[in-house]
Amino acid sequence: MSKYVIRRVAIAVPALLGISLVLFTILALAPGDPFEELVTNPNVPPEVTARLRTQLGLDDPVIVRYVRWLAAMVRGEWGFSFTSRMDVDQLILQRLPTTLWVLGAAQLLGILVAVPIGTLSAMRPYSVFDQIATTLAFIGFSLPTFFTGLLFILLFSIWLDWLPFIYQADIGTTGWRWYWEHVRQALMPIAVLGLFQGAALTRFVRSSVLDVIRLDYVNTARAKGLSESVTVVKHVVRNALIPVVTLVALQVPAIFTGAVITEQIFRVPGIGSLLIASILANDTPVVMAITFVFSCLVVLFNLIADVLYGWLDPRISYR
Repeated sequence: MSKYVIRRVAIAVPALLGISLVLFTILALAPGDPFEELVTNPNVPPEVTARLRTQLGLDDPVIVRYVRWLAAMVRGEWGFSFTSRMDVDQLILQRLPTTLWVLGAAQLLGILVAVPIGTLSAMRPYSVFDQIATTLAFIGFSLPTFFTGLLFILLFSIWLDWLPFIYQADIGTTGWRWYWEHVRQALMPIAVLGLFQGAALTRFVRSSVLDVIRLDYVNTARAKGLSESVTVVKHVVRNALIPVVTLVALQVPAIFTGAVITEQIFRVPGIGSLLIASILANDTPVVMAITFVFSCLVVLFNLIADVLYGWLDPRISYR
């Protein structure tokens, strides 16, 4: 196992270097200028703009800027935001708790919904429960999150006036009231994202359980006298989760970058809204940092998924 992990990490390093070079080159050659407002402002002398560009090295060749950026990243320096006038790592850390709270809870909700419903549907194929669950799952992942988000706002905020539809990071209360207000304003974005992800995962769980439940070792476990619940939990669900782990591992990095559309609908001050604002403002240090960290997380969680395969299915060996 250790040799396998070391080999995968060694392979990931040049892959991440290649990804970072491609990302940096695309962002460097993309149209737009972060100092466009200064250039078009008649009150700002041209020499001031030129001096700023020289200090930040924006006029240097792309390869020189990339090497400088890579050396800074190795030292733990993520760059300086052009628009926010602060370090990129501090800017991201300000938004990260909200993103982890909302999207992490949504991911957990999706898993908690998908695993039991998908398993029960597979255990009773073509039953009334299975048909209802399948229909709701199809509806759930067919409707885009911006549509269901607007429906939730109309129902729970406009008509019923139960929940706020704008997320506020700064709440002027303390104690239990502070926690309750954060939960109230996060309920709708968590429900929208969680049910959307849960609907897609339910279909994967159902299909995977149906494939496993017909295998010989499951019938052998039943013949040995094991109860149905033990057989399903220990022998069926555990092995059926292998393809589901792959899907979840690819979804987890998205928690860091945020659900862009949902965050825009509910005005959640997370990483996704920061990424959109930085793209519109040509704030390349922020965009580069977020996209590169997302790439690192994709590689990391793919490795974690491969390691979990061996725990879920002892038949898998690492060579």
